[in-house]
Amino acid sequence: MADRLTQLQDAVNSLADQFCNAIGVLQQCAPPASFSNIQTAINKDQPANPTEEYAQLFAALIARTAKDVDVLIDSLPSEESTAALQKTWKREQLCLCEHRDEKRCKRAASLRQLEEENHEAAARLEDVVYRGDMLLEKIQSALADIAQSQLRTRNWRTKPVFTC
Repeated sequence: MADRLTQLQDAVNSLADQFCNAIGVLQQCAPPASFSNIQTAINKDQPANPTEEYAQLFAALIARTAKDVDVLIDSLPSEESTAALQKTWKREQLCLCEHRDEKRCKRAASLRQLEEENHEAAARLEDVVYRGDMLLEKIQSALADIAQSQLRTRNWRTKPVFTC
């Protein structure tokens, strides 16, 4: 899953590609220009040019991609945004897949949910490890006390008993 900045970069790159393609296709399909001094054999009955259809198609593509860019820019966190607000936004965010592929959107949503579950599990694991470390310290302290007691008991048994 790509982060928001990567999605924004991809959308801007896509917008640049669409602009370049639009200019190239429109130049390719453009009718020849007539000059007032030079009237060569220009056939006035040329077939209709698909330039208008291409212009509408590219205008729609560019407008949709520009709207996606605006949505992505608006979705970026502001300076005063907190982690809690970003988490809330993450849950409510719209999926901006490249081709509006529903399977990709569902996969991205499930990945976000798994990521949240992973963070929660990591927090629980850290808590369990901390409690385990505390229990280990208690056990080691108790074992040290037992060892000291055993050493004192052995020393007491091995001391010579003075009899008079």
